[in-house]
Amino acid sequence: MPECMLLRSPWEGSHIGDPRDRFTLDVYRTLNGNRHLADPIPRKDFVKYGQWVHQQAGLSADRRKVTRIELAPQGYQLNLENGQALCARRVVVAGGIQPFTHRPKMFESLPASLVTHTSEHRDFAAFQGKEVMVIGGGQSALEAAAFLFEAGAQVDVLVRNSAIRWLRRHPWVHSKWISWLFYGPGDIGPAGISLAVQRPGLYRRLPRSIQDRWAARSLRPAGARWLKPRVQNVAIHTDRMLYSARPEGERLRVRWNDGTERTVDHVVLGTGYRINIALYPFLPSEILRRIDAVEGYPRLGAGFESSLPGLHFLGAPAAWSYGPLLRFVAGTGYASHELRGRIVKARIAHRALQPTSGLPMDSLRPVARG
Repeated sequence: MPECMLLRSPWEGSHIGDPRDRFTLDVYRTLNGNRHLADPIPRKDFVKYGQWVHQQAGLSADRRKVTRIELAPQGYQLNLENGQALCARRVVVAGGIQPFTHRPKMFESLPASLVTHTSEHRDFAAFQGKEVMVIGGGQSALEAAAFLFEAGAQVDVLVRNSAIRWLRRHPWVHSKWISWLFYGPGDIGPAGISLAVQRPGLYRRLPRSIQDRWAARSLRPAGARWLKPRVQNVAIHTDRMLYSARPEGERLRVRWNDGTERTVDHVVLGTGYRINIALYPFLPSEILRRIDAVEGYPRLGAGFESSLPGLHFLGAPAAWSYGPLLRFVAGTGYASHELRGRIVKARIAHRALQPTSGLPMDSLRPVARG
């Protein structure tokens, strides 16, 4: 993420959840040196907050990459990049969304020197003096446009919708005295719908047609309020899409749907993500075949458990089953409670059935490779 970005989510929707709610931003702000933590929260400060949560929770961290997850007699074997392996009865996949970046087909064969996705950038200084086109009307596209403009690039933004949608907080509707009647703490989705989105346990029991309709309304492309003044001098073209793009020397010739042709130095895609767990490089075909999936999303039961017992998915891949809240930091509170409850129940059941088992439930142990 760009170094100078600010979080789009509100303060109430940016707490990192844990089963006992010990590590909220409010607790973090009471510590010495954090009393002036800004809202909206700068990326660098949120990273420090995440590191503090990790430290306070006493979590160990193994930075070795998991290259492959395989079925094992008592659960799963995780093969690591250094050739070693671990075994576990239960695996929780919280692998983020980077593998799911969406690039329209016309850009798939073009080199990174001409086309990149917003998720690939942390610094835009290299685009000073360049002509850059940004595709998209959501947060990441508008954010990239602002940072490119401030870095000295000439920027055009193409938005297929008729207007940019800005996130607004109405003074009386969003006041602390009345907002709870209309919105969940994460402020995800329009008034009323936000309350259902905030309750994934209820949301997942609604008819599928309602879930799909409300999810679409809750995830419409939009920009945060703090971005609006920073793109007021950027050329934004609504009702516009790219019709074609082809290399021309070291530049890219593009044609819009209205017939306009331009030659630019670079295109930045703010085209979002398309969830498909098959794109996780550590999930082999034999595991994917046994996971009940819908349009790339795993169909999850209680505790975010997939159809393959002991294999759980958190974050954006859980959104089809539990709703759009799981795409945001605001969803970590519910997820931590639900996941913990499922694991505890499974551990109790396992001990009741096998009281003398030598392998504790959900433990990890090294496996020799030969």
